[in-house]
Amino acid sequence: MANAPKLINESLSFEGTVGFYSHDSSACNSEMKFAIYQPPQAKERPLPILYFLSGLTCTEENFMIKAGAQRFAAHHGLILVTPDTSPRQAGIKGEDDSWDFGTGAGFYVDATNEPWNTHYRMYTYITEELPTLIGRYFPVNVDRQGIFGHSMGGHGALVCALRNPDRYRSVSAFAPICAPMQCPWGQKAFSHYLGSDQTHWRDYDASELVRVSKFHSPILIDQGTYDQFLTSQLLPEVFKRACDKADQPLTLRLQAGYDHSYYFIATFIEDHMHHHAIALYA
Repeated sequence: MANAPKLINESLSFEGTVGFYSHDSSACNSEMKFAIYQPPQAKERPLPILYFLSGLTCTEENFMIKAGAQRFAAHHGLILVTPDTSPRQAGIKGEDDSWDFGTGAGFYVDATNEPWNTHYRMYTYITEELPTLIGRYFPVNVDRQGIFGHSMGGHGALVCALRNPDRYRSVSAFAPICAPMQCPWGQKAFSHYLGSDQTHWRDYDASELVRVSKFHSPILIDQGTYDQFLTSQLLPEVFKRACDKADQPLTLRLQAGYDHSYYFIATFIEDHMHHHAIALYA
C-alpha cells in the first residue's frame, strides 16, 4: 500500500478545507504535490470528485488560489483536486531550460524517449496513480469522477476523458491546446517526450482521438477571443471540425474580449462547476 500523503498546510474555505499535500509517486519516480478542496459535505459522506489540470508553468497552487472554485464546489458538494503539472528537480539535463517544456510542462503524456521516460509519466499519474491515492485516503466516490483544465491542462483533460470515457462522467476545458500535433507547443513537447514517430503523438491529441473515441456526454469549452495564443497554439476550430465529423456533442463558447488569464477562468468557473455537477450527480 502506498504511503499516506503528507499534509503541508491546510486552510478553511467556505466551511470546507483546502489542503496541500506531497507524496512519493511511483509513476513519476519522484515526490509529487497536489491540492485538494474538501467541502463541508465531505464530513458526512463520500462525494464526487473533480480533477483540474493546470497549464504551462503552473503548480498545484494556481487554480486553488486564483479561480474562485471553492464557493461552487461547496455549493454543489464536489471535491476538487489539482495536481502539479510535472515532476520537479528530477535531475534531467535541460529540464529547466524552457518555460514551455520540462519542469512545469509535463503535457500529461507518458514519455517514451530517454531520459524523460524515467520521470515524465504524467498520463499514468493523472489517470491511475493519483485517483487511487485520493480514493484511499479521502472521502470520495471513486465511481463519480470528472475532469477539466486550462491550456496545457485543457489538452490533458480532453485526452484523459476521450481515452477513458468509462472513468470520467464529465469533461470541460478553458482555452485548451486542441490540436497539439499542429502547434509549436505540442510539436516541441511531443518530439522530446514521445520521439519523432508522429503515429504515437495521436494518442495525446484530442482532435485525433475524437475521430476514434467519442465521449459519452457533451464537452464544454470556453475560449477567449482576445487570447494571445488563440490562432498560433490553441486551434479550437480544428477540434470543432473533428467533433462535427465524429458527431461528438461539443459546446464551444467564444467569449468576446477575454484573454488567457485566470481572470477569464474565474469569470466562467461557475458555469463549468455546474456542468460537472449535473453529470456527477446524475
